[in-house]
Amino acid sequence: MSFNKIDINKLFYSFIIIHLILWTLIPSLTNNNLPLDTIEHLAWGSNLDWGFNKHPPAVAFFLEVFYQIFGAQDWAYYLLSQIFVVIAFIVVFKFAEELFKNKTLSLISVLLLEGIYFYNFTTPEFNVNVCQLPFWALCVYYSWKLFDKQKISLKDCFWLGVFSAIGFLSKYLFIYLLIAIDLLFFYVIFIKKYKKFDFKYLISVEVFIVLLVPHLIWLTNNDYTTITYGLARAGLGNSSLLDHIIYPLIFLGKQTGILIPLFIMSFFLVKNFKFKISLKDKKLLFLVFINLVPIVLMFLTSMITGSKIRTMWMTPFYLFFGVLIVYIFQTQINLKKLNGFMSAFLILFIFSPFAYAYVSITETDKRTDYFGKEIAEKTQYSWDQDYKEPINVVLGDEWQAGNLSYHLKSRPVWEGFITKDKLNSLTKFTCIDNICIGNR
Repeated sequence: MSFNKIDINKLFYSFIIIHLILWTLIPSLTNNNLPLDTIEHLAWGSNLDWGFNKHPPAVAFFLEVFYQIFGAQDWAYYLLSQIFVVIAFIVVFKFAEELFKNKTLSLISVLLLEGIYFYNFTTPEFNVNVCQLPFWALCVYYSWKLFDKQKISLKDCFWLGVFSAIGFLSKYLFIYLLIAIDLLFFYVIFIKKYKKFDFKYLISVEVFIVLLVPHLIWLTNNDYTTITYGLARAGLGNSSLLDHIIYPLIFLGKQTGILIPLFIMSFFLVKNFKFKISLKDKKLLFLVFINLVPIVLMFLTSMITGSKIRTMWMTPFYLFFGVLIVYIFQTQINLKKLNGFMSAFLILFIFSPFAYAYVSITETDKRTDYFGKEIAEKTQYSWDQDYKEPINVVLGDEWQAGNLSYHLKSRPVWEGFITKDKLNSLTKFTCIDNICIGNR
């Protein structure tokens, strides 16, 4: 197969449209309820703040915007997730175009990402990991513009600061990319002196800090609860000496396993795996820093602290792996013979949604099998027998109470776990099991 006679732009946008439709439609048809993280973040969105007990606020903000537009329509949140994924794909494609000056290689760089299940199988669950994707891609893109151009643009610095802040407000692990970018510019400015320091670079830092100020104030006022939660999730408090060896090795093993489909696709793409790597190649230097350095930093974190790195935390880290592989092996790619690669791509592209649908239909004890809508209807009926006022407050855990907040037409505000003070603040309330609903 040759792409020479095909409009690459049309092919690329056809791919992302099909991806978006397919991964919106499949979970919409096969899931009875939204996934755990999405419900949890929607609960936060009902009571927006500059931070929450587990994560910073961006994910809840985006979900609440969609709720205000679409209400309790499950498909809308699957669509939101895919919008974030395809925006990331578009940015990767645009970046690859500027790097390669070749649309075919740019397209292949994105198609390779279908070999990583972070960008298909896990995407129906809109959470903090998916929320990072477009901002991770945009940070890399605007860093590239600053890295590649001789003249520094104020606009590029400004947007780098904006997207860095939103990415960080999606999840703190975004800092690993930002550290890698800082190390890159430190290396090329102060060590290799390929570029001269320009005070315009500081604009991105200033914008980043200014946009974080409200969250930092919230964090201080809430005893740094988000940070302590993240440290607890990593298991830092209970780490032993052996953990400093075992967890890093487990981390490497899992990352290798995740990338196997990508390597299989690459096998059909590259004729001979012969290459020369030189960090004097500035384009390769940039790709190494934004692809490999964040992963190395994560590995070192696990090794130094003995922390357990959860697989899904790595979701945005591989967005530009396709570009890296294509760049290293571009002289070994025969653009006139891509039949094997396209066959491997199509198999994965078709297999992933079918596998998701199969799991969703055959396994009946998942969170997505929860009868959230039916429970909300029964709860509303029971409330209406005793009270005329609407339900505007719900208390309890994020899953059960969050489902009620999402499914009830009055969209009650989720105010966290049940306490005497919260119950005393309600004029009317009723409690069922571990959930309380009421009116204020």
